[in-house]
Amino acid sequence: MSPRSEASRPELAPYAAQDTLTKGRVNAEPPAAPRGEFQRDRDRIVHSTAFRRLEYKTQVFVNHEGDHFRTRLTHSLEVAQIGRTIARMLNINEELTEAVSLAHDLGHTPFGHAGQDALNESMKDHGGFEHNLQSLRVVDKLEQRYAEFDGLNLCFETREGILKHCALANARELGDLGQRFIDKNQPSLEAQVANRADEIAYNNHDVDDGLRSGLLSEDGLMESRLYARHHDEVMAKYPQLTGRRKTNEIVRRMINTLVLDLVTTTQANLEQTGAKSLDDVRNAPPLVGFSDQIREQQQELKHYLRVNLYQHYQVMRMTSKAARIIQSLFDAFHSEPKLLSPEHNENVQRDGARAISDYIAGMTDRYAMREYRRLFGVEEISV
Repeated sequence: MSPRSEASRPELAPYAAQDTLTKGRVNAEPPAAPRGEFQRDRDRIVHSTAFRRLEYKTQVFVNHEGDHFRTRLTHSLEVAQIGRTIARMLNINEELTEAVSLAHDLGHTPFGHAGQDALNESMKDHGGFEHNLQSLRVVDKLEQRYAEFDGLNLCFETREGILKHCALANARELGDLGQRFIDKNQPSLEAQVANRADEIAYNNHDVDDGLRSGLLSEDGLMESRLYARHHDEVMAKYPQLTGRRKTNEIVRRMINTLVLDLVTTTQANLEQTGAKSLDDVRNAPPLVGFSDQIREQQQELKHYLRVNLYQHYQVMRMTSKAARIIQSLFDAFHSEPKLLSPEHNENVQRDGARAISDYIAGMTDRYAMREYRRLFGVEEISV
């Protein structure tokens, strides 16, 4: 681990993560000055290959279905923007919040959750697949940018924030990073904020994309109290407003309500627990969250989206095709690794099925479809 510095940023709250007091990197490096350590992490994430690939990975709609729908990349940017806003209002470390927000989906498969589920099923006899662990694997091992180490060699606190969930069996293999799951402790406030910013972002942009696609209706969304409340506010102020402007006005108000409620509730939680340090945060229950009323409305909206968007027959047709592509690619490469390039074949000889999982998880939507056509297309024989 890198040595700790005694320097700090006194302008931050006492329970904020101090990048100059980081628990360090696995491989010691000289200080990042004039940048802070978490700023360096953020920069490394943005310049990574895995981050660029997010541009062509599905959020809900496959990338080629429309230029205006969210992708994993635009989702991650929205999470980072919301996360930084919350972090600033709480006076905690914006750079760490941003780094975690930008990295949280680096390990996601092509085709969204359908791809993840399919790859997990394919890997059930080989340790399974979970995108949080894969994101950590990307930044710890798979990125190849530096001469002296694999991965991005990020700070402990950034890596900790990326790992939102972890089974105990996996946690026991992760040393210090997995200990909090065993001890049932919490990560930094910055990591907790990034997690909630993710929730705010995807609920609200899925409303936007769902309406844009025509799969959701405004009348149906009025069943959600969160949407209905802000719809009525907009209509009271702008009774003639229609189309995209109307949707944008509603969604931005929803985001604002959620952010303000989250900040107010978190501040009250901090005051109630009397947290004065990062260690206090780690030993407390989760501190970043919504009020009971808003949490209930968030869950109501999430349920509506699950039933009416994620389980819409047109989305289900896409996810069915996606699962078939992922499963077919895995089965083909697992039964005959020589179908892979020499580089990836060598990885399979060393890491077995996990290397196949790495290869498929790293694909963009369009690359996965191209590989599928190359292997299984009958209209032509080509390489």
